Amino acid sequence: MAETKSNGADSTNGHTNGATDGYTPTKQLDLNQDPDRVLFAYWVPNVSGGLVVSKIPQKTKWDLQSNVRYAKTAEEYGFEYALTQIRFTASYGAVHQHESPWNPTVAAKQIASIDNYTNGRIAVNIVSGWNKSEFQSIGQWWLEHSERYRRSNEFIRALKGIWTAGEEGFTFGGDFYQFKNYVLSPKPLQKPHPEIFQGGNSDDARVNGSEVSDWYFMNGNDLDGFREQIADVKERARKVGREDQVRFAVNGFVIIRETEEEAIRVLQEIQGKADIEAVTALRDAVQEAGASTSNKKGMWANSNLEDLVQYNDGFKTKLIGTKEQIADRILLLKSLGTSNDLVRRSCL
Repeated sequence: MAETKSNGADSTNGHTNGATDGYTPTKQLDLNQDPDRVLFAYWVPNVSGGLVVSKIPQKTKWDLQSNVRYAKTAEEYGFEYALTQIRFTASYGAVHQHESPWNPTVAAKQIASIDNYTNGRIAVNIVSGWNKSEFQSIGQWWLEHSERYRRSNEFIRALKGIWTAGEEGFTFGGDFYQFKNYVLSPKPLQKPHPEIFQGGNSDDARVNGSEVSDWYFMNGNDLDGFREQIADVKERARKVGREDQVRFAVNGFVIIRETEEEAIRVLQEIQGKADIEAVTALRDAVQEAGASTSNKKGMWANSNLEDLVQYNDGFKTKLIGTKEQIADRILLLKSLGTSNDLVRRSCL
């Protein structure tokens, strides 16, 4: 995930925004200096449909200019993460980075450059991939599920090693990546390195979340589902001495209205006008991917057709209702151990 971080003092060491248009946020919220705060990320609509697979008319656009405008607005109102203006090549937009086509030495250099250009405002989400046709279309070998996540584990360790190595460089001898005495200059501005997000629900994803990622990112779920994932990843992290190093982020789709009944009616309209053909195709693809995991707990393993209208299960998180109800729900999520809410919003 190519993300830009907010321009508060914590993320830029006091520097102003390095964007070429000279934009500077007009609001600095005191609450954003609270070290115990929930961090908010805005998943801008960088694909058609505004992040719902529905034919419902909406105001949200998915072009780059609109994305930049939305990201600026989110930053003004205290969001910590949003879309950077620099777009990577990826299979379905600017958000996710499949590590397979990338050599980690090249990726580390590109990300370090972006971090310098933006005064320390880049974060990256590493995606192991689930859509076989995407890999085949660019001539990449399709690995089985556990091997894809093992490759991602190596990729993240290689990135971190390159970014933090001394003058002697970094040597890596894995099954998927090998290089010797690679020296990167300049290094990223962020220390020790830009944050790395990684998601998934399978055992393999949880291993990576506990062993190498800074953030373990979860699809939408109910409270019991989040509680189980967080406890499991924390226990795995404890066993490798990283219990205090892993943070948790959740995905949620927000619908705010004056009354809960009105918000639910909006949700029902979104789902009622779903693009059934597209949602069915998505369901078939993602559930085939989930079935390939050893414990059958892949992403979307328990998602029904209505859930997949928001294709990262954002409705399940239940950020739907009045602003007070949504605030209470976020506090419940925080009580489970989450630190970051990656939100999408309705714009109808």
